[in-house]
Amino acid sequence: MIAAQTAESVRRGLASSLCLYGQGVVRGYAIGRAVVMSAAALEVVHYRVADEDIPTEKQRLCQALDAAVADLHLMVDTLPDDAPRELGVLLSVHAMLLQDPMLVQSVCQLIDERQYNAEWALTTQGQMLAEQFALMEDAYLRERSADVRQVIERVLRVLSGSAQWLPDLDALDTEDSLIVVARDISPADMMRLRGGKFGAFLTDLGGATSHTAIVARSMNVPAVVGMGLVRALVRDGDWLIVDGLNGVVIVNPSPTILQEYENRQAAFLRERDELKTLRFAPAVTLDGIRICMQANIELPEEAADALAAGAEGIGLFRSEFLFMGRAILPSEDEQYQAYASVVRTMAGRPVTIRTLDIGADKTLDGEATVATNPALGLRAIRYCLAKPELFNTQLRALLRAAAHGPVRILIPMVSHMHEIVAVRRALARAADELAAAGVAHDTQVQLGAMVEIPAMAIAIEPFAETLDFLSIGTNDLIQYVLAIDRGDRDVASLYDPMHPAVLRLIAHTINAGERVGKPVSVCGEMAGDVRVTRMLLGLGLTGFSMHPQQLLDVKKEIRQAHSNALRVKVASALNRAERIDLSALSA
Repeated sequence: MIAAQTAESVRRGLASSLCLYGQGVVRGYAIGRAVVMSAAALEVVHYRVADEDIPTEKQRLCQALDAAVADLHLMVDTLPDDAPRELGVLLSVHAMLLQDPMLVQSVCQLIDERQYNAEWALTTQGQMLAEQFALMEDAYLRERSADVRQVIERVLRVLSGSAQWLPDLDALDTEDSLIVVARDISPADMMRLRGGKFGAFLTDLGGATSHTAIVARSMNVPAVVGMGLVRALVRDGDWLIVDGLNGVVIVNPSPTILQEYENRQAAFLRERDELKTLRFAPAVTLDGIRICMQANIELPEEAADALAAGAEGIGLFRSEFLFMGRAILPSEDEQYQAYASVVRTMAGRPVTIRTLDIGADKTLDGEATVATNPALGLRAIRYCLAKPELFNTQLRALLRAAAHGPVRILIPMVSHMHEIVAVRRALARAADELAAAGVAHDTQVQLGAMVEIPAMAIAIEPFAETLDFLSIGTNDLIQYVLAIDRGDRDVASLYDPMHPAVLRLIAHTINAGERVGKPVSVCGEMAGDVRVTRMLLGLGLTGFSMHPQQLLDVKKEIRQAHSNALRVKVASALNRAERIDLSALSA
């Protein structure tokens, strides 16, 4: 990665074009002119306030918080009908973060005790909160550190009275498609960008589960995130080519390269039109193997997108969104309403809801803890079993939602059979309480577990026999098998989904499910990666769950594959402990 202080010298040394790399989060191509956002982060002045000025300083802070919250609520109330569903929810989450009494109390305490000015106190507390999120093992929760940073910056802009950092859309007099280049883009900023001719989003920060990625997917706009210094290396008006599949950005391309990507873009658009015809076509291989295609969602509103994409059900509904960014835990009724809305939307199709998956480094009741290694600490099902009242509330809500349609409960981070036993007891207790209270519910929910800890994958047989289904979480499984944190740039290059040890554990899990007649699916990023679809079929996989935008691409690949022939090729390579040649599987 190029050091920040050398970015300008690199630009001056460029003869013509430059190729940059990041994480592609929305497949597609975009060609257009760069619109570079000014830095969102503000230079904060640090000074100490006099004793007599402390009340005034706290009042100034509270007024800025109120103004920022009011602005966010106004955006939610005035969202146009064609706005992505996710935007309203994400804007509300940011408003809730700013209204958290713990945030206000902590910042005011810094003003009282250390006599920090409001800006200094706010950034100090914000940095601490962001670091706590950044340490979390779950990629989705780790990305929420960006939410903290974005809302703090919003309040800082109010405190400073600074001008809006977004461009004046009315002043952009051009017929060219525009490509946003920014350090980061908050949901509120993306809302204000609507109406422009934006063809892609590029950011220095972020990952596959950042809000930039989530909203870009909902808008089906190519995006490349986590680019490091793209904002420093690109200038307003530069011609850009964005390859959202490979995470490649070409700055000021030559005429030859430009023509090549124009051809690729045209071919891609034709392909997207053809894919729409597969929406309701069955996912069946050439040799007649029926594959189940389901969707992963993070917000209840995304269920409609899954249905529109032809998903046969929800293979993973993360429940963490209900718990994050708030001082008070969600009630049973609030959880029930959220789960039931998804069940109703899916209209009889199965909905798999994962129980709360949160790390040990920050609890939900505000009690900060210090974990030696948060990835290996009191998280996920361990945390829920240690908080029986919290877990009971969620299980009751899930059982009530099941009265509206088929619900499957998915338990994360299982490593011991006694955890399954404890969950079944907790489910029975929750059902008994609902029955005694005369509350409608369904006791016939299926119980499954995430296969993401190597110990479970190695000793999978008793789990396969006891549970109703298994879901392989490849993201965490790969990290634990290889001892690699893919969020750590120093070792991210060693994160290898195709490592023979990883593939053997996936195959071992699938085979165990086959032997006892239990369905096995993959819900990690591998499921939605069309480049490895044939390899997963060769491992015997018959259940895929992915982001709705990826469904049709994977379905097309499945319908062109011969499953049994692939199983022979893949089994042969695994038996020889060889790396699988993906190109050979397409031959």
